[in-house]
Amino acid sequence: MRKRKIIEKLKESFGQFKEDDFRFDLIEKYFLNKDNSDSFQVLSDKTCNDLDFEELFMFLDRTTSKVGQQCLYNNLRAIPNNISNKDKKEELIQKLTADIDFRINTQLQLEKLNKADVFYISSLFQEEHQEPPKWFFVIRMLSFTSLLSLIMIPFNPQMFFVFLCAFMVNIGIHYWNKKHLYKYLGSIPQLLRLNNIANNLFKEHAFKELDSGLPNSIRIINQVRNRMSFFRLEASLQSESEAIFWGILELFKIAFLLEPLLLFGVLKRLDTKRKEIENVFSFVGEIDVLVSIASLRNGLDNYCLPEISKSKLSAKSVYHPLIPDCITNTIEISDKSILLTGSNMSGKTSFIRTIGLNMITGLTINTCFAKLMSIPKLRIYSAIRISDDLMNDKSYYFEEVLTIKEMIEKSSNGKPNLFLLDEIFKGTNTIERISAGKAVLSTLSKNNNIVFVSTHDIELTDMLSDEYELYHFSEIVKDNNVDFDYKLKEGKLKNRNAIRILQINDYPNDLINEAIEISKKMDEITVANNVYTVYPNEK
Repeated sequence: MRKRKIIEKLKESFGQFKEDDFRFDLIEKYFLNKDNSDSFQVLSDKTCNDLDFEELFMFLDRTTSKVGQQCLYNNLRAIPNNISNKDKKEELIQKLTADIDFRINTQLQLEKLNKADVFYISSLFQEEHQEPPKWFFVIRMLSFTSLLSLIMIPFNPQMFFVFLCAFMVNIGIHYWNKKHLYKYLGSIPQLLRLNNIANNLFKEHAFKELDSGLPNSIRIINQVRNRMSFFRLEASLQSESEAIFWGILELFKIAFLLEPLLLFGVLKRLDTKRKEIENVFSFVGEIDVLVSIASLRNGLDNYCLPEISKSKLSAKSVYHPLIPDCITNTIEISDKSILLTGSNMSGKTSFIRTIGLNMITGLTINTCFAKLMSIPKLRIYSAIRISDDLMNDKSYYFEEVLTIKEMIEKSSNGKPNLFLLDEIFKGTNTIERISAGKAVLSTLSKNNNIVFVSTHDIELTDMLSDEYELYHFSEIVKDNNVDFDYKLKEGKLKNRNAIRILQINDYPNDLINEAIEISKKMDEITVANNVYTVYPNEK
């Protein structure tokens, strides 16, 4: 009956959002400890924060197991140089989508790895194990003394007192060791389960090509199977109905110090099997990631497999997956970067994020939220969500300066990049903001880099027209309403409606009239002085 309910749940959840508590401190555990130095790029915390990565992950994640969840997180944060076995993986995704029985049988195996303890399996091959104490030989001696004295009691009743003395000492050592045992009471039994599940999944011919050498890893881990089974027993004896048996077993373990002997013995052997444990972990995780991608795509109205190009970035009907009923837009970039103008809330920043997250999903899970998308392999850096760092006494402007400085360094390292910026240098005065902004944006757009930047400074559109394609978002102010269509339009923004929006929101008339007069005078001053005089080298 329980299995039938699980099957129905798995069928109903395919293509649906995942209802789960997302423990990111545990989900990211595998990623944080993994050596991703051979990746194309590891996304920084700053970029992830700018692109709402955690919200994106919660939308993308349709995994069944905690192993798959950790692997998906790592796959999205560490962009690979190339997606290995790309065609084979796409075949598996199609099979998992079309063949319901195949998918359900796969998920029934993965579902066994859905407990929180599974998050700690990765520590067995990523973290240092607990070392035995220097006096560990004493534990062996006491265990031997207890066994020998117990055997000798029928022949010499006085040996009972030897056994009793050893038992009293063993109590202290036994409970001293509990803190070490509890650390592994979740991970080791789950490793045993993981190994069994990997073995079952490998029996499916379709999965064999993912790792043809997996049986060797499974076999090597199984060499410690019997000793690891003790931890499974220990972890399962928790209910009141098993209290009597647990108490007898506890006395037995104290008498012969079985826990420290088994724990440090297993850890020593597992320490030599880190590579094999990671192979099994990755194999199961990769299968779950493929199931997750199949479920994600099945729930989307529109998606595409991106074309990886050398330099061209284009998107037809691209959208932001986290925005309900998101308006789609189309863009094609050839030689120039993109400068966006428009009022607040018109869609500029959301569009920049749309490009960024589609680049991430395209390069990691081979899925874009668009009808068609062509993307080059670019490293992604952003300066969108910047705030004062009060703890380190850094102002908004100084924090932005440091972020953009890093971008400038990356822009000339010989590797093409995608730079995403929102309202550059908005923490400083107008003249210096425009001056510094122009210089920075010109620098960033060189060396085959692509820049997406939004600005309220219309002056920048004239200064950068040779290096940037100009686009804008606009609103319609009619009667007492402001309507946004969120459609990307070519050219720079010509209409300014900020004061008009104040007016329709019932700001005082004298305030509105004063603002209009000041605006006119500032326009006249700008025309008369010409903002280009900020750059003495330009004619």
